Order: sequence, then C-alpha cells, then structure tokens
Amino acid sequence: LLEDTKIIFILSAVFGILSFLTYIFYRITRKEIIYRATVIFLIFFVGLILSALFTKELKPYQKERLIVFLKPTIDPFGAGYNIIQSKIAVGSGGLFGKGLRGGTQSQLGFLPEKTTDFIFSIFAEEWGFVGSFFLISIYGIFIYRNIMILYNARDAFATLVASGILGMFLFHIIINIGMTIGIMPITGIPLPFMSYGGSFVITSIIATSLLFNIEMRRYLR
Repeated sequence: LLEDTKIIFILSAVFGILSFLTYIFYRITRKEIIYRATVIFLIFFVGLILSALFTKELKPYQKERLIVFLKPTIDPFGAGYNIIQSKIAVGSGGLFGKGLRGGTQSQLGFLPEKTTDFIFSIFAEEWGFVGSFFLISIYGIFIYRNIMILYNARDAFATLVASGILGMFLFHIIINIGMTIGIMPITGIPLPFMSYGGSFVITSIIATSLLFNIEMRRYLR
C-alpha cells in the first residue's frame, strides 16, 4: 500500500467525495451525527493525501522500516530480524525473568545492538515483567518530578527549558520502549540512563542538572 499510489489516489477520491457530500447534507439537516461523519471522512481524506506525499519523500530503507514494523515476518532474517528477536527476548523473560546475565537472546548473540537500541529487551528478559514494571515506574516518577519542576518554575525561560527537557526524555522513553515491544518503528533512539553511549549519557546528565537548577532557583529570592 505504501508503494501503490493508485490505491491511495482512489481512496483519497472516495473519502474526498464522501466528505463533500456529508458536509452538504449537514448544511441541510444540521444534525450533529452528520457533522461528526463529515469530520471523520475529512480526517481520512487529509491523512491519505499526506501519506501519499510523505511516501514519495521516504528513502528506501525508511519505507522498509515502516513495512517491517507493520509485518516483521515479511523479512525475518533481514530487516525484520531485530524486532522479532527483541519481542522474543521480552516475552521469554516471563514474570520474574531469567536472572542477571541469564538471558538466551542477549548472551547467545541473537539480539543485535543489545547495549544501545535494545537495552530494554535485555532488561525485560533478565528481570521479567516485575523488573520491567519497576523500571517503567521509576521513569514515571522521574517524568512526574519533571512535570512538577516545570509547573513550579519561576519564569518563562525556566518553563521553556524544563518543557524541552521533559519532551526530550518522554520522547526517548516512549519511542525506545515502544520499538522494543513492537508498537513503534525501529529508530535507533537510546533509552535515557540505560543505553550505552557517551554523548547521550552526557546530554541526559546535563539536562537533569538543568532541571535541578531550575528547582533550586525556585527557592531563591
């Protein structure tokens, strides 16, 4: 479907016509349900148009990632290998995990990039659902504290800085954990304070230090 622009064009035309007809009908009847139907059809129409334009700008490897995200088994030993092995690692951890350095996918070399992109898969395999829930809870507390610092910031500049840092951490956490369990496309985004890597670790520490500074300045007169 990503490659077939003819199908996208036909669907766009159908939803465009439906949007127009339901809008005309709404202008006549003034019924709320017709208005909602018009909005839904219009959303589909705009989405299809944007997807067609967006697809033309995608590079081959980017299209491949999207296709594999929708169906990893289409290329199990190629582009879909990483996500398949990641989901196996997460699922095999069970409730309490296999113990420290006891994972099969990580220790036997099945899962690539295990210290960077797929660090959460390794953690979930070794510590299971309980450990993963504990880790996500810690991230939740961390995000909550960020929100409170943002809410209590002294001035607009501090609010903007805290908002940017909060967005960065939240984006990385959601995307990284999401891609390891198969609900997000693989993007290579590291997990804060977990993934191995010099530049992002330093960036995370500096960002956290800025948050501490914003919180500290709240008590200064």
